[in-house]
Amino acid sequence: MTATATQAAPATSFVDRVRGVRVASWATAALLVVAVVAAIALQPNLLTPYGVASTFATFLPLVLVAVAQAIVVIGGGLDLSAGAIVALSSVVAVQTMRGEDGLLLVGVAAAVATGVACGLVNGLVVSRLRLQPLIATFASASIFSGLALLVLPTPGGTVPAVLTGTFRQAIATVPMSVLLVVAVVLGWLVLRRTRVLRHIRATGGDPAASYASLVPVQSSQLASYVLSGAICGLAGLAVLGNAGSGDPFIGGDLALNSVAAVVVGGIALRGGIGSPIGAIAGAIILALSSTILFSIGLPTSWRALAAGVVVILALALSALGAPRRRR
Repeated sequence: MTATATQAAPATSFVDRVRGVRVASWATAALLVVAVVAAIALQPNLLTPYGVASTFATFLPLVLVAVAQAIVVIGGGLDLSAGAIVALSSVVAVQTMRGEDGLLLVGVAAAVATGVACGLVNGLVVSRLRLQPLIATFASASIFSGLALLVLPTPGGTVPAVLTGTFRQAIATVPMSVLLVVAVVLGWLVLRRTRVLRHIRATGGDPAASYASLVPVQSSQLASYVLSGAICGLAGLAVLGNAGSGDPFIGGDLALNSVAAVVVGGIALRGGIGSPIGAIAGAIILALSSTILFSIGLPTSWRALAAGVVVILALALSALGAPRRRR
């Protein structure tokens, strides 16, 4: 190989990587920048330490549920029970801890175990019984919501002071809520290289080809729902840390908002394409959109319409990359 060809290879590789970035990824980044700039312009106090801490504390539950939803969607599924899992996990944890600092670890284990159990139920129904994920998880959402009401019929309960205090403190002037979002991103960067997550992505991309390549398709589908349930259990703890009490109705909008965050984050609903990091960006965009709409004084009756326009815009921009992927 000549020296000229050797020098041209890195440049060509870089150009190919830039061209390989999907239109939806650029659209998500652009929407995130616009949302951040607009929110700061309308509410300059967002840049204060208190503003950053409170904003990210509000973001965190949706960020976690969006990551959970993204893993399922990348695996070719859908989970409409994510919000109900968050609610059930949170009330189980608050009833387990009973406001005692010494029971914090027991409550954390109970929340995650509850999420894993719910994810296992969803995964078995979808992967083994082969029911359509939309219908199966819509039905299981009703079951989990009913269980949450049995565990805690009315909002209440006491969250240990160590949980709320840790959630609201800062480390080296950086709010804990910000560090937790960063930890979610780093956790994905580590986990994405594992065999399980590679199998989940392959299953979502083409189940038949994955099966022919000896990928355990059913086990991968099951793993995606179990992992999603565990993350939803952590989201339940984030809700408790922010709210300070239990509420069986807390997850009402989280499931649909997580799907919207996945779409805005550039993840293909047909599976196999995208990254939970995009879902995190989508969750932040949606949360900032609510802040922007509130700041400009838009009536409540119009906010749902405006949020829907944002999701449709993201879908349209995502579709721009489809012809190239087909080729």
